[in-house]
Amino acid sequence: MIQQFKKIERIKGELELRGDKSISHRAVMFAAMANGVSVICNCSDSEDVRSTMDCLEKLGCKFEFLDDSIKVNGKGFKGFSKPENDLYAGNSGTTARLMSGILAAQDFESVITGDESLSKRPMGRIVEPLKVFGSDISVSEKGIMPINIKPSSTLKAVNYKLQVASAQVKSALILCAIHLDEESVIIEAIPTRNHTEKLLGLRTEKDSSGTKIFVSKKNYPQPFEITVPSDISSAAFFIVLALLTRNSEIVIKNVSLNETRTGVIDILKQMGGIIEVENLIESKGEKVGDLRVFSSNLKNISIPETIIPNIIDEIPILAVAGAFAEGNFRITGAKELRVKESDRIKSLCQNFARAGLIVTELEDGFELDGKASIENIIFDSCGDHRIAMAFGVMSMLMENGGKVNDFECVGVSNPNFVEQINFLNSSP
Repeated sequence: MIQQFKKIERIKGELELRGDKSISHRAVMFAAMANGVSVICNCSDSEDVRSTMDCLEKLGCKFEFLDDSIKVNGKGFKGFSKPENDLYAGNSGTTARLMSGILAAQDFESVITGDESLSKRPMGRIVEPLKVFGSDISVSEKGIMPINIKPSSTLKAVNYKLQVASAQVKSALILCAIHLDEESVIIEAIPTRNHTEKLLGLRTEKDSSGTKIFVSKKNYPQPFEITVPSDISSAAFFIVLALLTRNSEIVIKNVSLNETRTGVIDILKQMGGIIEVENLIESKGEKVGDLRVFSSNLKNISIPETIIPNIIDEIPILAVAGAFAEGNFRITGAKELRVKESDRIKSLCQNFARAGLIVTELEDGFELDGKASIENIIFDSCGDHRIAMAFGVMSMLMENGGKVNDFECVGVSNPNFVEQINFLNSSP
């Protein structure tokens, strides 16, 4: 499907987005693990989170879908049933990697597969550390799917320092360690999103080696109720559009403002973006607030490599902001972009070049110079939801608009994107 976007002159209004995808994945998994009934309100309606629920249903978990909540009948400690077929994670790396940690501690065999895109993404990064725990887990010789997991009688608590800055790898290890009586210590030198630690109430300590995370069976999930805050990664597309569209002001309600996720806000503010936080509260260990965003004049800044893990999912839309800001946009230290739903460095560079920008592709990033063309461009989503939405926003900022092909892939994270844009564009 090719989605047409016209230039937008102004957006205005209030928007409340569906629940944060990262938190929703974890809430659904932890509710399924708990022994009893949990209730999740405002859960993400993305295809990725649906993939997680599909896998859990094959393991015997029951979900009851109500108006704006999901009632989850959890299976309790090692209460999952052996699936009759392979567990299909769709396009969701979070599903595949976190479920691997859970399944590594079960007493039955399982196999996790994914779609064509996910099947090319690196899975060896979870296999090797899970083997340190004594897990019987393997992938293909190329380090990709399928993920084959067998029961192990040699699982043991360990002290392990993460070799890659990845919240998915960290969470997989936590979800294996949480099945063990003895305490494990997982150390991360570079902070990554910490929703798993917060939702499970894990003890953490910081020292010269990084952050130490302590986990054992005593941290195993109990039934709970949660309202998932709005997804900051989805909010970023509307924030950038509002900043770059004249005479605009929007409010995005109840956004997750976890300190490991707000790098995109920090960068945009440093670029000159007027973004105000209102009604800040804390819920289930997570900061939540409203974001009020005003039209702004943006200037590109030097983006430190240390913040890259915090903004990795927002780099596509940050690059669009950079393309319309004063000065050159440059980002490095982001090689992880090459193993996302697409090779995002290549996807971004090819699309910016189509728009007439001067693009320098680097191994771990890229640089942009020049001004976007006034032509009506057809951008390529590359089957990647964040690329699709980023160039949807770029199209709305170009003089004659633009188009994005294969736009339906936005369902992976925000199937309501176009409807939400239309709402903000039509508000008085």
